[in-house]
Amino acid sequence: MNQIFNMVIRQVMRRLVGRGVDAGINRALGPKGGKPRDDLTPEERRRQKQARDTAKRARQAAKITRRLGR
Repeated sequence: MNQIFNMVIRQVMRRLVGRGVDAGINRALGPKGGKPRDDLTPEERRRQKQARDTAKRARQAAKITRRLGR
């Protein structure tokens, strides 16, 4: 009986920790949005593109990390 209880507790804790990690990663990536694009200088456009590309790589890495953690 004790083994069954421990097994159930481990599964529940693993799911809770996984949800917490996912929520933390999503929160760290931040909300989407920003300035309207029509009044940006070429330098600002380049920086925004770099930020989007970096965020995309971070999301992909987070997805891979979550997938490997299962």
